[in-house]
Amino acid sequence: MRWDNLAENTTTARNGALFAADAVTTRTFDTPEFSGITFHEVRARSIVNRVPGASRMPFEWTVNPYRGCSHACVYCFARKTHSYLDLDTGLGFDSQIVVKINAVELLNRHLASHRWHGAHIAMGTNVDCYQRAEGRYRLMPGIISALRDHANPFSILTKGTLILRDLELLKQSAAVTEVGVSMSVGFVDTELWRTVEPGTPSPERRLDVIRTLTDNGIDCGVLMAPVIPFLGDSPEQLRATVRAIAASGATSVTPLVLHLRPGAREWFMEWLGLHHPHLVSRYERMYADGAYAPTWYQRQITRRVHELAAEYGMGPAHRGESRRVTPPTGPPPAAGVPEEGPTQLTLL
Repeated sequence: MRWDNLAENTTTARNGALFAADAVTTRTFDTPEFSGITFHEVRARSIVNRVPGASRMPFEWTVNPYRGCSHACVYCFARKTHSYLDLDTGLGFDSQIVVKINAVELLNRHLASHRWHGAHIAMGTNVDCYQRAEGRYRLMPGIISALRDHANPFSILTKGTLILRDLELLKQSAAVTEVGVSMSVGFVDTELWRTVEPGTPSPERRLDVIRTLTDNGIDCGVLMAPVIPFLGDSPEQLRATVRAIAASGATSVTPLVLHLRPGAREWFMEWLGLHHPHLVSRYERMYADGAYAPTWYQRQITRRVHELAAEYGMGPAHRGESRRVTPPTGPPPAAGVPEEGPTQLTLL
Protein backbone atom coordinates (compact mmCIF):
# COMPACT_ATOMS: atom_id res chain seq x y z
CA MET A 1 0.00 0.00 0.00
CA ARG A 2 1.23 3.46 -0.88
CA TRP A 3 1.24 4.85 2.66
CA ASP A 4 3.74 7.53 1.65
CA ASN A 5 1.00 9.01 -0.52
CA LEU A 6 -1.42 9.68 2.32
CA ALA A 7 -1.76 13.42 1.78
CA GLU A 8 -4.68 15.76 2.31
CA ASN A 9 -4.04 17.59 -0.94
CA THR A 10 -1.50 17.80 -3.72
CA THR A 11 0.53 20.48 -1.98
CA THR A 12 1.02 18.23 1.02
CA ALA A 13 1.93 15.36 -1.26
CA ARG A 14 4.64 17.41 -2.93
CA ASN A 15 6.05 18.63 0.37
CA GLY A 16 6.13 15.23 2.07
CA ALA A 17 3.72 12.51 3.07
CA LEU A 18 1.88 12.64 6.37
CA PHE A 19 3.61 9.48 7.57
CA ALA A 20 6.04 6.92 6.31
CA ALA A 21 5.46 3.23 5.74
CA ASP A 22 7.54 2.29 8.78
CA ALA A 23 5.16 4.31 10.98
CA VAL A 24 2.23 1.94 10.28
CA THR A 25 1.03 -0.80 12.62
CA THR A 26 -1.86 -2.96 11.45
CA ARG A 27 -4.14 -4.47 14.08
CA THR A 28 -7.30 -6.53 14.05
CA PHE A 29 -9.46 -7.14 17.12
CA ASP A 30 -11.45 -10.32 17.47
CA THR A 31 -14.43 -8.76 19.21
CA PRO A 32 -18.07 -8.54 18.07
CA GLU A 33 -17.91 -4.74 18.07
CA PHE A 34 -15.09 -4.68 15.53
CA SER A 35 -15.79 -7.90 13.65
CA GLY A 36 -14.39 -7.67 10.13
CA ILE A 37 -12.61 -4.36 10.75
CA THR A 38 -8.86 -3.83 10.42
CA PHE A 39 -7.18 -0.83 12.04
CA HIS A 40 -4.03 0.67 10.56
CA GLU A 41 -2.45 2.65 13.39
CA VAL A 42 -0.19 5.38 12.01
CA ARG A 43 1.98 8.16 13.34
CA ALA A 44 0.96 11.07 11.17
CA ARG A 45 3.26 13.94 10.23
CA SER A 46 0.54 16.58 10.46
CA ILE A 47 -3.04 16.79 11.72
CA VAL A 48 -4.32 20.30 10.92
CA ASN A 49 -5.15 20.33 7.22
CA ARG A 50 -5.81 23.33 5.01
CA VAL A 51 -8.92 23.11 2.84
CA PRO A 52 -8.11 23.65 -0.86
CA GLY A 53 -8.91 27.15 -2.06
CA ALA A 54 -11.40 25.88 -4.64
CA SER A 55 -13.48 24.14 -1.97
CA ARG A 56 -17.07 25.18 -1.22
CA MET A 57 -16.42 24.82 2.50
CA PRO A 58 -17.13 27.80 4.79
CA PHE A 59 -13.99 27.02 6.81
CA GLU A 60 -10.30 26.85 6.02
CA TRP A 61 -8.90 24.24 8.41
CA THR A 62 -9.86 20.70 9.39
CA VAL A 63 -8.73 17.93 11.73
CA ASN A 64 -9.42 14.33 10.70
CA PRO A 65 -8.12 11.70 13.16
CA TYR A 66 -9.43 8.82 11.02
CA ARG A 67 -9.57 7.69 7.40
CA GLY A 68 -12.18 5.20 6.29
CA CYS A 69 -15.45 4.89 8.18
CA SER A 70 -17.37 1.97 9.61
CA HIS A 71 -20.63 3.90 9.19
CA ALA A 72 -20.55 2.34 5.69
CA CYS A 73 -22.80 5.01 4.13
CA VAL A 74 -23.11 3.95 0.50
CA TYR A 75 -22.98 7.56 -0.73
CA CYS A 76 -19.97 8.82 1.27
CA PHE A 77 -17.87 11.18 -0.86
CA ALA A 78 -14.70 10.38 1.12
CA ARG A 79 -14.48 6.87 -0.35
CA LYS A 80 -12.08 8.08 -3.03
CA THR A 81 -9.49 9.02 -0.39
CA HIS A 82 -8.89 5.31 0.22
CA SER A 83 -7.66 4.90 -3.34
CA TYR A 84 -4.69 7.15 -2.45
CA LEU A 85 -3.51 4.28 -0.24
CA ASP A 86 -4.25 1.54 -2.76
CA LEU A 87 -7.15 0.52 -0.52
CA ASP A 88 -10.55 -0.49 -1.85
CA THR A 89 -13.09 2.35 -1.94
CA GLY A 90 -16.03 0.01 -1.42
CA LEU A 91 -15.94 -2.54 1.37
CA GLY A 92 -12.33 -1.57 2.11
CA PHE A 93 -13.41 1.97 2.99
CA ASP A 94 -15.95 0.54 5.44
CA SER A 95 -13.57 -1.94 7.09
CA GLN A 96 -9.96 -0.70 6.67
CA ILE A 97 -9.73 2.18 9.14
CA VAL A 98 -6.63 4.38 9.38
CA VAL A 99 -6.12 5.76 12.90
CA LYS A 100 -3.75 8.68 13.49
CA ILE A 101 -2.75 7.64 16.98
CA ASN A 102 -0.58 10.73 17.59
CA ALA A 103 -3.34 13.18 16.63
CA VAL A 104 -3.56 14.79 20.08
CA GLU A 105 0.20 15.26 20.35
CA LEU A 106 0.35 16.88 16.91
CA LEU A 107 -2.62 19.15 17.57
CA ASN A 108 -1.21 20.45 20.87
CA ARG A 109 2.06 21.22 19.13
CA HIS A 110 0.29 22.97 16.25
CA LEU A 111 -1.95 25.11 18.46
CA ALA A 112 1.05 26.21 20.55
CA SER A 113 3.00 27.37 17.50
CA HIS A 114 3.50 31.11 17.14
CA ARG A 115 2.52 30.71 13.50
CA TRP A 116 -1.00 29.60 14.39
CA HIS A 117 -3.52 32.41 14.86
CA GLY A 118 -6.55 30.59 16.20
CA ALA A 119 -8.62 30.03 13.06
CA HIS A 120 -11.77 27.92 13.20
CA ILE A 121 -11.15 24.16 12.94
CA ALA A 122 -13.86 21.88 11.56
CA MET A 123 -14.12 18.18 12.36
CA GLY A 124 -16.23 15.43 10.85
CA THR A 125 -16.12 16.93 7.38
CA ASN A 126 -14.23 14.03 5.80
CA VAL A 127 -15.20 10.95 7.81
CA ASP A 128 -17.02 10.82 11.13
CA CYS A 129 -14.77 11.48 14.10
CA TYR A 130 -17.30 9.65 16.30
CA GLN A 131 -17.44 6.43 14.33
CA ARG A 132 -17.06 3.15 16.23
CA ALA A 133 -13.24 3.31 16.21
CA GLU A 134 -13.43 6.34 18.50
CA GLY A 135 -14.88 4.15 21.23
CA ARG A 136 -11.59 2.25 21.32
CA TYR A 137 -9.01 4.94 20.53
CA ARG A 138 -10.57 7.89 22.40
CA LEU A 139 -8.83 10.56 20.37
CA MET A 140 -11.60 13.16 20.55
CA PRO A 141 -11.38 13.92 24.30
CA GLY A 142 -7.73 14.90 23.85
CA ILE A 143 -8.50 16.87 20.69
CA ILE A 144 -11.34 18.81 22.29
CA SER A 145 -9.27 19.42 25.41
CA ALA A 146 -6.44 20.86 23.32
CA LEU A 147 -8.83 23.18 21.51
CA ARG A 148 -10.41 24.21 24.81
CA ASP A 149 -7.06 24.90 26.45
CA HIS A 150 -6.10 27.19 23.56
CA ALA A 151 -9.58 28.75 23.33
CA ASN A 152 -9.60 27.79 19.66
CA PRO A 153 -13.01 27.85 17.94
CA PHE A 154 -14.17 24.58 16.40
CA SER A 155 -17.16 22.70 15.06
CA ILE A 156 -18.16 19.05 14.85
CA LEU A 157 -20.41 17.34 12.34
CA THR A 158 -21.39 13.78 13.22
CA LYS A 159 -23.87 10.94 13.00
CA GLY A 160 -22.39 9.39 16.14
CA THR A 161 -24.10 9.15 19.52
CA LEU A 162 -20.66 8.79 21.13
CA ILE A 163 -20.38 12.58 21.14
CA LEU A 164 -22.39 12.55 24.38
CA ARG A 165 -19.41 10.94 26.11
CA ASP A 166 -17.62 14.27 25.62
CA LEU A 167 -20.53 16.47 26.70
CA GLU A 168 -18.69 17.98 29.67
CA LEU A 169 -15.68 18.86 27.49
CA LEU A 170 -17.96 20.54 24.98
CA LYS A 171 -19.55 22.62 27.74
CA GLN A 172 -16.13 23.62 29.05
CA SER A 173 -15.01 24.60 25.56
CA ALA A 174 -18.16 26.63 24.93
CA ALA A 175 -17.33 28.72 27.99
CA VAL A 176 -14.12 30.01 26.42
CA THR A 177 -14.61 29.93 22.65
CA GLU A 178 -17.11 29.38 19.85
CA VAL A 179 -18.21 25.77 19.52
CA GLY A 180 -20.61 24.38 16.95
CA VAL A 181 -22.26 21.00 16.83
CA SER A 182 -24.28 19.68 13.91
CA MET A 183 -25.96 16.30 13.65
CA SER A 184 -26.44 14.69 10.25
CA VAL A 185 -30.02 13.44 9.81
CA GLY A 186 -31.05 13.18 6.17
CA PHE A 187 -34.26 11.24 6.72
CA VAL A 188 -36.22 9.32 9.34
CA ASP A 189 -37.32 6.48 7.05
CA THR A 190 -36.15 3.36 8.92
CA GLU A 191 -36.05 1.10 5.86
CA LEU A 192 -33.99 3.61 3.90
CA TRP A 193 -31.60 4.08 6.86
CA ARG A 194 -30.94 0.37 7.19
CA THR A 195 -29.88 0.03 3.56
CA VAL A 196 -27.89 3.23 2.91
CA GLU A 197 -26.36 3.88 6.37
CA PRO A 198 -26.02 0.38 7.85
CA GLY A 199 -23.25 1.19 10.33
CA THR A 200 -24.75 4.34 11.82
CA PRO A 201 -26.95 4.90 14.86
CA SER A 202 -30.59 5.14 13.83
CA PRO A 203 -32.06 8.56 13.02
CA GLU A 204 -34.16 8.27 16.17
CA ARG A 205 -31.06 7.84 18.33
CA ARG A 206 -29.40 10.81 16.63
CA LEU A 207 -32.46 12.93 17.37
CA ASP A 208 -32.20 11.85 21.01
CA VAL A 209 -28.62 13.14 21.02
CA ILE A 210 -29.85 16.53 19.83
CA ARG A 211 -32.35 16.61 22.69
CA THR A 212 -29.64 15.83 25.22
CA LEU A 213 -27.30 18.46 23.83
CA THR A 214 -29.95 21.17 23.82
CA ASP A 215 -31.11 20.17 27.32
CA ASN A 216 -27.53 20.84 28.42
CA GLY A 217 -27.38 24.26 26.82
CA ILE A 218 -25.56 23.25 23.64
CA ASP A 219 -27.30 24.37 20.49
CA CYS A 220 -27.25 21.72 17.80
CA GLY A 221 -28.13 22.29 14.17
CA VAL A 222 -29.05 19.58 11.68
CA LEU A 223 -27.49 18.98 8.31
CA MET A 224 -30.41 17.28 6.58
CA ALA A 225 -28.24 15.25 4.31
CA PRO A 226 -28.40 13.62 2.06
CA VAL A 227 -31.83 14.14 0.58
CA ILE A 228 -31.83 11.16 -1.78
CA PRO A 229 -33.71 11.65 -5.05
CA PHE A 230 -36.67 9.31 -5.63
CA LEU A 231 -36.01 7.47 -2.35
CA GLY A 232 -36.19 10.12 0.36
CA ASP A 233 -37.61 13.23 -1.28
CA SER A 234 -41.36 12.72 -1.34
CA PRO A 235 -43.45 15.48 0.29
CA GLU A 236 -44.46 13.05 3.04
CA GLN A 237 -40.86 12.02 3.76
CA LEU A 238 -39.60 15.60 3.84
CA ARG A 239 -42.40 16.62 6.18
CA ALA A 240 -41.79 13.69 8.53
CA THR A 241 -38.08 14.44 8.69
CA VAL A 242 -38.40 18.16 9.32
CA ARG A 243 -41.15 17.56 11.89
CA ALA A 244 -38.92 15.11 13.80
CA ILE A 245 -35.94 17.48 13.62
CA ALA A 246 -38.02 20.35 14.98
CA ALA A 247 -39.36 18.17 17.79
CA SER A 248 -35.80 17.26 18.81
CA GLY A 249 -35.04 20.89 19.66
CA ALA A 250 -32.54 21.45 16.85
CA THR A 251 -31.75 25.11 16.32
CA SER A 252 -31.66 24.97 12.52
CA VAL A 253 -31.95 22.66 9.54
CA THR A 254 -29.93 22.86 6.35
CA PRO A 255 -30.83 20.47 3.51
CA LEU A 256 -28.22 19.04 1.18
CA VAL A 257 -29.14 16.96 -1.83
CA LEU A 258 -27.14 13.81 -2.54
CA HIS A 259 -24.00 14.41 -4.58
CA LEU A 260 -22.02 11.63 -6.20
CA ARG A 261 -18.33 12.27 -6.67
CA PRO A 262 -16.01 9.77 -8.35
CA GLY A 263 -15.37 6.90 -5.97
CA ALA A 264 -18.70 7.30 -4.21
CA ARG A 265 -20.62 7.38 -7.49
CA GLU A 266 -19.51 3.91 -8.59
CA TRP A 267 -20.25 2.33 -5.21
CA PHE A 268 -23.65 4.03 -4.90
CA MET A 269 -24.70 3.11 -8.43
CA GLU A 270 -23.74 -0.51 -7.80
CA TRP A 271 -25.89 -0.47 -4.66
CA LEU A 272 -28.74 1.20 -6.56
CA GLY A 273 -28.62 -1.46 -9.25
CA LEU A 274 -28.98 -4.18 -6.62
CA HIS A 275 -31.70 -2.57 -4.51
CA HIS A 276 -33.56 -0.25 -6.88
CA PRO A 277 -32.69 -1.22 -10.47
CA HIS A 278 -35.68 0.70 -11.83
CA LEU A 279 -34.01 3.94 -10.70
CA VAL A 280 -30.63 3.47 -12.39
CA SER A 281 -31.57 5.20 -15.65
CA ARG A 282 -33.21 8.09 -13.77
CA TYR A 283 -30.02 8.64 -11.78
CA GLU A 284 -27.88 8.46 -14.90
CA ARG A 285 -29.96 11.25 -16.39
CA MET A 286 -30.10 13.34 -13.21
CA TYR A 287 -26.33 13.15 -12.63
CA ALA A 288 -25.31 13.16 -16.29
CA ASP A 289 -23.55 16.52 -15.97
CA GLY A 290 -21.44 15.73 -12.91
CA ALA A 291 -21.50 15.07 -9.20
CA TYR A 292 -24.40 17.36 -8.34
CA ALA A 293 -28.11 17.13 -9.02
CA PRO A 294 -29.54 19.85 -11.31
CA THR A 295 -29.75 23.30 -9.75
CA TRP A 296 -33.53 23.44 -10.18
CA TYR A 297 -33.92 20.25 -8.16
CA GLN A 298 -31.61 21.44 -5.36
CA ARG A 299 -33.52 24.72 -5.13
CA GLN A 300 -36.84 22.89 -5.05
CA ILE A 301 -35.73 20.72 -2.13
CA THR A 302 -34.20 23.66 -0.27
CA ARG A 303 -37.33 25.76 -0.68
CA ARG A 304 -39.61 22.96 0.50
CA VAL A 305 -37.48 22.15 3.57
CA HIS A 306 -37.28 25.83 4.53
CA GLU A 307 -41.06 26.15 4.19
CA LEU A 308 -41.56 23.15 6.44
CA ALA A 309 -38.99 24.44 8.91
CA ALA A 310 -40.85 27.73 9.16
CA GLU A 311 -44.11 25.85 9.64
CA TYR A 312 -42.61 23.97 12.57
CA GLY A 313 -41.01 27.05 14.08
CA MET A 314 -37.48 26.55 12.83
CA GLY A 315 -35.28 28.28 10.31
CA PRO A 316 -32.28 27.59 8.12
CA ALA A 317 -28.78 28.01 9.45
CA HIS A 318 -27.59 31.61 9.28
CA ARG A 319 -24.11 33.05 9.59
CA GLY A 320 -22.65 32.12 12.93
CA GLU A 321 -25.88 30.57 14.23
CA SER A 322 -24.93 26.91 14.06
CA ARG A 323 -21.46 27.58 15.45
CA ARG A 324 -22.43 29.46 18.59
CA VAL A 325 -23.18 27.41 21.70
CA THR A 326 -23.06 29.99 24.46
CA PRO A 327 -21.58 33.49 24.51
CA PRO A 328 -17.89 32.96 25.31
CA THR A 329 -16.80 34.25 28.69
CA GLY A 330 -13.11 34.24 27.80
CA PRO A 331 -11.17 36.38 25.33
CA PRO A 332 -12.73 37.06 21.91
CA PRO A 333 -11.82 34.75 19.03
CA ALA A 334 -8.53 35.51 17.34
CA ALA A 335 -8.50 37.67 14.26
CA GLY A 336 -8.91 35.75 11.07
CA VAL A 337 -11.52 33.28 12.33
CA PRO A 338 -13.73 32.67 9.28
CA GLU A 339 -17.43 33.38 9.52
CA GLU A 340 -19.72 30.44 8.97
CA GLY A 341 -22.55 30.54 6.47
CA PRO A 342 -25.23 28.11 5.36
CA THR A 343 -23.56 24.76 5.65
CA GLN A 344 -22.47 22.77 2.62
CA LEU A 345 -20.47 20.22 4.56
CA THR A 346 -19.26 17.08 2.84
CA LEU A 347 -19.18 14.30 5.35
CA LEU A 348 -21.87 12.98 3.07
